Amino acid sequence: MVETPLRSKSYAGQAGRRKGLVKAELVGLTSIKKEDHGRRTTTKIAELDRVLGGGIVPGMSILLAGEPGIGKSTLLLQLADNIAGTVVYVSGEESATQIAGRAARLGVKNAKILVLEETDADSVIASIPKDAELVIVDSVQTLTTRDLTGTAGSVGQVRECANRLTSFAKANSVPMFIVGHVTKEGTIAGPRVLEHMVDTVLWFEGERRELLRVVRAIKNRFGPTDEVGIFSMGERGLEEVSNPSQLFIGQAGKVSGSVITVVLEGTRPMLVEIQALVSPTKLSLPRRSGTGVDARRLELIIAVLGRRVGIPLWDYDVFVNVAGGITVSEPAADLAIALAIASAFHDKPVGTGIVAIGEVGLLGEIRESSQLERRLKEARRLGFTSSLTSKQELTLSALVRKAFVS
Repeated sequence: MVETPLRSKSYAGQAGRRKGLVKAELVGLTSIKKEDHGRRTTTKIAELDRVLGGGIVPGMSILLAGEPGIGKSTLLLQLADNIAGTVVYVSGEESATQIAGRAARLGVKNAKILVLEETDADSVIASIPKDAELVIVDSVQTLTTRDLTGTAGSVGQVRECANRLTSFAKANSVPMFIVGHVTKEGTIAGPRVLEHMVDTVLWFEGERRELLRVVRAIKNRFGPTDEVGIFSMGERGLEEVSNPSQLFIGQAGKVSGSVITVVLEGTRPMLVEIQALVSPTKLSLPRRSGTGVDARRLELIIAVLGRRVGIPLWDYDVFVNVAGGITVSEPAADLAIALAIASAFHDKPVGTGIVAIGEVGLLGEIRESSQLERRLKEARRLGFTSSLTSKQELTLSALVRKAFVS
């Protein structure tokens, strides 16, 4: 049972038969004035602007979600430091002293950042000055409204507080960042309607033990939903990574089990290193473990290598890893995964300056990947002179024999 605010008595009765109701105005679709989203405020963080679609739109509400300690508050403080006007930072979890300490470590010096320690949503809205250029709410799960008796974080409280905040943002054309908690299952805490209320949902991901941080748009009413921003966590906070390929390329091609591929994250091609290790096992059920790759896709590729290429992996453990901590989900990395496993099995490197791009089919064929020329252009820009793709018109078996068996 979810608690909701009580409606007034004027709502009683059947729809269409209520007395005293004023008819709503109907407007023709073609006569409605189009919104101009060209007037955006840049965050002065190029990677964040890329994900948002070019900057912040007036009245835009953005839900920023991610695991605890991943760097959400750090990113928002750095963003607040770049805004020329008044920024209201609503803190329901940390004290003003704690925020000031973090700001000092990050070198934040914007005197127009106003910190508000408050958990009552109505008091927060009433306290926001009219000249505010940006509002940051950290986090929505700590807010409550007196119109409900539920505790902070309950479904009713989160839904109602988020509704009031987003309504205020739109009515006053004030962009608002709202921080959301993440559950143990890896989903945004609170009702699913929370994601529908806001204009943009940004997912902040990465391993806390790694330096890599990725901001990904999973919903955006004012921009694309396939862009990502790449950051590196440093001593002075989050640092932009303009050339992410440098993070993911190590000793590729020089040792066995290492192959470079090119993946697309939105419109950005990135070179990543696929690493594989094949080890004999005495277990009745060999292990197949993948980090940064889909486990089911890995099993499919191993099956194709066994059936179509003739590599006997039934008594070998197979481990595959994507260097740098990034996750690869598109089929264009299939060929690199297969070649990395074959390279590790035969203990022969593929050689330097080679990239492998292509989807592996169940018949052992290499299928073409989308925007292949764009991927190859990025590879050539970084000094890779040879490629293994569907253009060679060779099967996976032929490629493996050519590269490792002969």
